[in-house]
Amino acid sequence: MSSALAFPSQRRRKSPLSGAFFTPADLSDLALIQTVASIAGDIVSGNLDPNASVPPFQRRNSRSLVWKVKILLDLLKFLGDGGDGNLLLRLPTSATTCLKELYILIHRARSLYDFCSQSSRLWLLLRNPQISGHFHDLNIEIATILDVFPLREIDLAADVREQVELLHSHCRRSKLFVDPREEALRLRIFAFLEEFEKDQAPDSDELRGAFVHQLGIRDAKACRAEIEFLEEQIYSQDEDVAPSLIGGVIALVRYCRFRFFESVEEEITRNPSFLRVGESSVTIPKDFCCPISLDLMRDPVITSSGQTYDRASITQWIDEGHCTCPNSGQMLSHTRLMPNRALRNLIAQWCAAQGIPFDPPDGYDASAETAATASACRAAFFANKKTAEILLGKLEFGSESEKTVAALEIRLLAKTGKENRACIAELGAIPLLEKLLNSSNCRTQENSVTAILNLSILENNKTRIMELNGCLSSIVSVLINGLTTEARENAAATLFSLSAVHAFKKRITYECGAIESLALLLKEGTPRGKKDAVTALFNLSTHPDCSARMVESGAVSALVEALMIEGVSEEAAGAIALLARQQTVVEVVGKDDATVASLVSLIRRGSAKGKENAVAALHELCRSGGVALTQKVARTPALGGLIQTILFTGTKRARRKAASLVKLCQRSEIAAATAVPLGGGWEYSMTRNSSMRRSSGFVTGDVSVSVSVGISVPVL
Repeated sequence: MSSALAFPSQRRRKSPLSGAFFTPADLSDLALIQTVASIAGDIVSGNLDPNASVPPFQRRNSRSLVWKVKILLDLLKFLGDGGDGNLLLRLPTSATTCLKELYILIHRARSLYDFCSQSSRLWLLLRNPQISGHFHDLNIEIATILDVFPLREIDLAADVREQVELLHSHCRRSKLFVDPREEALRLRIFAFLEEFEKDQAPDSDELRGAFVHQLGIRDAKACRAEIEFLEEQIYSQDEDVAPSLIGGVIALVRYCRFRFFESVEEEITRNPSFLRVGESSVTIPKDFCCPISLDLMRDPVITSSGQTYDRASITQWIDEGHCTCPNSGQMLSHTRLMPNRALRNLIAQWCAAQGIPFDPPDGYDASAETAATASACRAAFFANKKTAEILLGKLEFGSESEKTVAALEIRLLAKTGKENRACIAELGAIPLLEKLLNSSNCRTQENSVTAILNLSILENNKTRIMELNGCLSSIVSVLINGLTTEARENAAATLFSLSAVHAFKKRITYECGAIESLALLLKEGTPRGKKDAVTALFNLSTHPDCSARMVESGAVSALVEALMIEGVSEEAAGAIALLARQQTVVEVVGKDDATVASLVSLIRRGSAKGKENAVAALHELCRSGGVALTQKVARTPALGGLIQTILFTGTKRARRKAASLVKLCQRSEIAAATAVPLGGGWEYSMTRNSSMRRSSGFVTGDVSVSVSVGISVPVL
């Protein structure tokens, strides 16, 4: 492992523990003294409390800090008591200035002491030199304050003066102290990572001695606490420890947990967070979503039209024979795709801030990483590999309780990192997890299906899952008869993930019970369940051979009902727009008057994407449904005004679809030799040039749409 990893800078450029403390401007000298004394008293009394948390490391520096604060507290108490009664009235201005600086220093001292008391053992050890530097900074600041404090001008008691002078002398001579035993242990941890980097497990006795006897981590629960604390630090924007190094240490702790300690029953009931495919717990910024898949872009690229898409989505679009830009409709002058690195970096930063895993795409250039970072990543990978081997052994040969815990941990291990997902699958986890999908233990089933979900994010694992005999059937069985709501929802999310591969869509669609169960989940599920179901149905709708199955299974009816459900209406409209290209779907949807009304309602109340999908759905219904259905759409009240708004304010795709919709409706009216004014009072006419009658026109491709008012011509 690189020496840069084992010997980070001894001092931080910026202290995260100092905070931004300001002395209140409206405090009198007495109130200021009492306030500072109160904070100092908390530090001293906390150290004396036998039930108080004691820093596991930095004990010498912590004890020294408490001793210094106690002397300052004695000084503050003497000043607060007033001495002969007039002491505060005779305080020099320089003394007041020093008290204000002491207010800030005592706040920082309490923050540092609390940090050491509340942090995990390994986090303190990783930052041992930097934290020692913080203690030394406080020593220097105390010496500076006492340099200025007018001791000779204040009538102090002899014992107080003696203690303060002793403190002053001690702080001036103080040097940075880094405990050699703690530093040796820190370097020993790095040595263990070095061994993992070489794909070798460290000596068991040495590793146990370091963890149990020196670090004091003596059970699985303590390991879990360390892991959870370190995971929080990965997404911190204030710390200077590389996330990859923290990941390596997390992997080491996880390995030790299963190598040395028995799994405890209470861990089975934990409800860990996990990666949701196609959905996160926060709203994804619109600019970070691919216009084709509507999902977070992992590898944004720019086409010749200047539009940005996710590489996988636009590549599939081009491979299917399209030569136009999906968003703008422009002809693509070439099919070369340029990486949008600026946007990708913004997405990566947003994901890090939200705690959302963000894997670099295959082939992404990571040459900017330092050697130390790459080294830590390798160590983490091999440590996780060794851990996965232990977990798979328990998954295959362990007791029921051990299998449940093992499935949970594989679920967590597969949550982030494509290397982890690839390694776990290559070791043979998927067949073992598939066997647990039929478990009568609800937690075992739930953890197993979610582990498969997380593994399926990796493209190669999708193929492994689909090629495993009976695995798809087992996933659908969980979707139908899952023992918990979460298990059923995650089974739906797994189908969505698997359907990202075009070749698998038809097979999933025709799997017995799959579409029926997704439709039922869309109708009766929780908000998250509805989201999982509608995204899966949307993905499956992109395959032209799936439309008949969608109709007979009731999925189309469920999608129509979903048009009025907040949170899933956009995807439902998008799915209907895709399915409506097939005549069998139009025949069913066209008979239901609620479909058109719901789509018009979505145009009125929906987001920009929702309006776009709704207009696209109406366009496809009219294009495939014939004159009668087109006339039904044209006669819908208030549609004229809504279309006008779309033409002025909609997205490029929405404007293009709206213009085409106008043209289709006009043709249907001409064919029927009728003229039906729109309920909204607006009428449209199509021309072949860009001339306008009283108002603005929108040109979409080679079609120009002019907006006119009160002119009796064949209209929508």
